[in-house]
Amino acid sequence: MRLIPILPNSNYVMKKIPLLLIVFCIVSFLSHAQLQVQRLQTEHLTNPLGLDSKAPHFSWWLESPDRNVLQTAYEIKVSARSDGKETVWSSGKVSSPASIEVLYAGPALQAAKKYYWRVRVWDNRGRASAWSETASWEMGLPAATDWTARWIGPGFTEDISRPSPLLRKTFTLHKPLSSATVFITAHGLYEAQINGHRIGDAYLTPGWTSYNKRLQYQAYDVTAQLHNGENAIGALLGNGWYRGTIGYDLQHNVYGRDISLLLQLVIRYKDGSMETVVSDGSWKSSTSGVHSEIYNGEQVDARKEKPGWSLPGYDDSGWSADSVRTFPLENLVATYNESITKHEEFHPVRIFKSPSGDQLIDFGQNLVGWVMVKAKGHAGDRIMVSHAEVLDKNGNFYTDNLRRARATDTFILKGGQGEEVFEPHFTFHGFRFIKIEGYPGEIDPSAFTAVALYSNMSKTGEFHCSNPMINQLQHNIQWGQRGNFLDVPTDCPQRDERLGWTGDAQVFSRTAAYNMGVENFFTKWLKDVAADQLPTGAVPFVIPNITGNGCSTGWADVSTIIPWNVYLAYGDKQVLEDQYPSMKAWVEYMRGQSRNDLWNTGSHFGDWLFYRPFDDNDGSSAVTDKYLIAQCFYAHSTQLLINAAKVLGKEEEAKEYEQLEKRIKSAFAREYMTPNGRLVSGTQTAYVLALQFDMLPDSLRKQAAQRLADNVKSYNYHLTTGFLGTPYLCHVLSQTGYTDLAYRLLLQDSYPSWLYPVKMGATTIWERWDGMRPDSSFENPGMNSFNHYSYGAIGDWMYRVVAGLDTYEDGPGYAHSRIYPHPGGNLKEVEGSLETVYGKLVSHWTINGDSLLLDVTIPANTISTVYIPAPEGGLVTESGQLLGKVKEISVAGVGRGYLMLNVGSGTWHFAVKNGTDKPSYTAPQNGE
Repeated sequence: MRLIPILPNSNYVMKKIPLLLIVFCIVSFLSHAQLQVQRLQTEHLTNPLGLDSKAPHFSWWLESPDRNVLQTAYEIKVSARSDGKETVWSSGKVSSPASIEVLYAGPALQAAKKYYWRVRVWDNRGRASAWSETASWEMGLPAATDWTARWIGPGFTEDISRPSPLLRKTFTLHKPLSSATVFITAHGLYEAQINGHRIGDAYLTPGWTSYNKRLQYQAYDVTAQLHNGENAIGALLGNGWYRGTIGYDLQHNVYGRDISLLLQLVIRYKDGSMETVVSDGSWKSSTSGVHSEIYNGEQVDARKEKPGWSLPGYDDSGWSADSVRTFPLENLVATYNESITKHEEFHPVRIFKSPSGDQLIDFGQNLVGWVMVKAKGHAGDRIMVSHAEVLDKNGNFYTDNLRRARATDTFILKGGQGEEVFEPHFTFHGFRFIKIEGYPGEIDPSAFTAVALYSNMSKTGEFHCSNPMINQLQHNIQWGQRGNFLDVPTDCPQRDERLGWTGDAQVFSRTAAYNMGVENFFTKWLKDVAADQLPTGAVPFVIPNITGNGCSTGWADVSTIIPWNVYLAYGDKQVLEDQYPSMKAWVEYMRGQSRNDLWNTGSHFGDWLFYRPFDDNDGSSAVTDKYLIAQCFYAHSTQLLINAAKVLGKEEEAKEYEQLEKRIKSAFAREYMTPNGRLVSGTQTAYVLALQFDMLPDSLRKQAAQRLADNVKSYNYHLTTGFLGTPYLCHVLSQTGYTDLAYRLLLQDSYPSWLYPVKMGATTIWERWDGMRPDSSFENPGMNSFNHYSYGAIGDWMYRVVAGLDTYEDGPGYAHSRIYPHPGGNLKEVEGSLETVYGKLVSHWTINGDSLLLDVTIPANTISTVYIPAPEGGLVTESGQLLGKVKEISVAGVGRGYLMLNVGSGTWHFAVKNGTDKPSYTAPQNGE
């Protein structure tokens, strides 16, 4: 090679340097283009407002078209300005693969101040990405001393009907505005306005928490709603969960009798100065035409509206001076979970009259929310909209299962105003059908729109297959979650209950984390679990706790099960840090209730709503001993506590509880198992829990699985499990070699089964396996919800086993995923996808004749162990190449009809052709 000297005055230099620069720029651009940082989040939120964390967590995705991409280092810069100037903190280049939950480690953060951040990364090829786009977060008011606002309420004496009060204030801006953020909360519910426009898109705020211990406030950017000169701000308040009727005992004033507002508007001017407008004695109040209760619905009387009440020129001289109240500020906390917002809209699919003469509308989907109504009429015309989930066997409107909930909205017209538009403010309903009374004129389909309300969680998971009924089941599972994940995980959304039942939430939690991004949703609720946990460590049935101090196995275990499931799904140790004292307190409660490590005391719900024939003469009812169940969950919660202790580095505590767990299992064997392995309860649930929670010696597991399989066959291939056995039934069958039997249960369409409600026309999951009988008659209306997600926990098996998407405990959050599909049943194609905290993970398998195709996508900065269904003699290729020639893949083992591969990020196309050829790979025979 000939070396050319480069001299300072050389013409060669003058000619070649521009070319070198161009080449360098192109190479640099291509390198950056192939490695990008996307989806920046702070505390799992995109550009959030109102955080009170002293050290927020940062997360991001890596994007690259290349395979096997791993992050080796990152650099974060936090600034006080959007242009990146005024650096607050720089991490410097940190050698680390961490791209989730990276902790801010800079100077103390200021209340109500906005910060900006960006990140760049390096990968295992030595490439550096460009700096990401800039993300932001704004601090809230983390200390009680940050609040200068005072609690205020209506200055008039409320009448017995307690109409929703209006509160307002005017103020003036004299200088050019830079930004404005308003912080709001209430005792009750609020809808706020500035200058005649609604603030934010959230509903039923501030949400439901254990108010006396944890009251959330929300933050809104209202810069665009303000202007120089006079402005007005105000709020409409509703009773809500705070003082309205709530609970199946129809309690009132659970948290207080008052209805109050706390509001602080922080205004920043372009000259750097700041001003606040706060709730105080200068506000005024009046009544509205809104009367609202969650169970009974809402009445809106348009004749009593006060047009322009939140505009600056409004005449409020007849309004009362507000009452200033003394309430603590120490219980105020920022909102991290997604607020309730409007989502899908549904239009009538059928307008008809029932046999009894009622005017009905069918929206085609059982949903949660309300109906928006448009009408023209005279002053005083009264439109009543009643809500129901189903029609009875004769086609009439059916509301018996709502119990004492009226679930009726009443809209009274002002008249003379042309078309009027009505929708509720502070209530919600579970319904598919509505009954219309008093509508002026002919029913116009365009006049009625059903609006779905639920917490604004991102949709993360999808499951599709070649069986339309299974796809409808998946649809029902997702809509059951949407309808019941309305700020708290409710048991049902329609009757006089709608409570945060702990058992329902824990059995569905892992399925929930596939369908939607529930990390913030559950994290918020778990803090209320801890807040309402009794000093003894017992966990009440419902959270927030308004029902008393009852405690049951399988329900109270929410305190250990959901934290662990959230950790597995999202890889966030913080949830274990936060909930560990609660987890430990629950295990210690069970230990305290036990004698000789046997927990056989107390009242328990058992395997709630298990199979019970109507006329059980031969003992077919699947009754499982409640204390056997309690002992199984005692062991399970102890194991989860051990897991958490190890993650958190609490090795001594882990060892202590490992010894306790051994004693718990020994006590189980002595009390509930014969020497040859027969359990005192021969039900599916008994064997499922014993096998799932590893209560049996290894030598007896095979025969226990055989007993379970025989039991399923004895019920003519039907399940008999209730709330506690159902989530694990198909998992245990698959784990013990009976995947074909699990598929047979999934595809069963007669009662009791998952597809029976689908066959009966369900659009959500039912509370009972036979909520509607084959003759269209109903189960006991005292407890018969048609939107109750618990049995939707089968989704977890569909995702993790049928599609095969799972995460290993050594790489939670799918940092180390397992793609382990189980083809079976009559399915010819299955696709499951999940947006993990690292990116999109996909498993898509298709059976075509004697070939199986498996396409997988693995996010950058993660690895996967992929199981290829490859019978002996099968020919395996990737993107058309024999597997042995694909250098990017290593074979980890062969066993049980599968080939195990270690695979990095990227999209991979595997094909398996069955035959008698020699395998196209070599591997140790270790399997897994």
